[in-house]
Amino acid sequence: MIDWDDVRYFLAVARRGSVRAAAEHLGVNHTTVLRRIAQLEERLGTQVFEKLPSGYRLTAAGDEVLEFADEMEASSRRLETRVFGRDQSVRGLLRVTLAPTLATQLLMPDFADFARLYPDIEMEILSSGELANLTNREADVAIRVVYDRKTLPLNLYGLKGPELFGSVYMSRDRLAAWRGGASDPIRWIVISPDGIQDWARKGEARATGVPFRTTDGEAQIAAVRQGLGITTLPCFVGDADPLLARAPGADLHMYGTLWLLTQGETRKTKRVRLFTEFVSRRLAAYAPLLAGLSISPQ
Repeated sequence: MIDWDDVRYFLAVARRGSVRAAAEHLGVNHTTVLRRIAQLEERLGTQVFEKLPSGYRLTAAGDEVLEFADEMEASSRRLETRVFGRDQSVRGLLRVTLAPTLATQLLMPDFADFARLYPDIEMEILSSGELANLTNREADVAIRVVYDRKTLPLNLYGLKGPELFGSVYMSRDRLAAWRGGASDPIRWIVISPDGIQDWARKGEARATGVPFRTTDGEAQIAAVRQGLGITTLPCFVGDADPLLARAPGADLHMYGTLWLLTQGETRKTKRVRLFTEFVSRRLAAYAPLLAGLSISPQ
């Protein structure tokens, strides 16, 4: 039996022309793409790609597979739309609270997909550093990073998501200069009033300069892109940014686990249930990226 996941990897390579481009699109390591293609070829008993200096080209068999793969993808999309969109009459206000970085750097495309499935649901995204109070109905759904499950309020209902990891990052230009022996001091870029965690100090690139402080995540990312120094970032942010690289010797650090939280009777509301089920599926697909496993450390 053909594995749909293998077909997804096949489609990514066929459409992007290279394993590396497909891996970046899927948020996985290029070796994962190669393994999936090999599995598909083994199941089919034929070669679907010809490797050329310019990239990957479909074989005659691959062209036939592509036709059926497109049909499988279209069927999968229709199924998801039918399952999650079977009741387009669902309406009302849906307020979702989460950290700004999760909204802007990860989940906004998924929120947009949900909004297109349910055009009668009015969505309000509360993305700030403040924790909205679900008990007081300040939000319907909270997406939070929780380090210790025991700290979750007993009156909240939760859907457990993937674990979230971070690491230490610097700009690729600054990394090249450091490897070339540049002597100018490397600064720590931190969000005030956050300090520098012990786990982050263990890398090979040591910061010795006066810290550079920002008040929000977007400014923090902009500062590290400018080559000011090193900073800690969630892997889904740092690994996805083409201008950044993990600092040499940097460890992965677990921030916690993502949870979708709702309260009391609110969780039984159809728009809330549909949203939490939808986002839970999307988060599961992001698990390698969130765990820092989508690329190899620099």
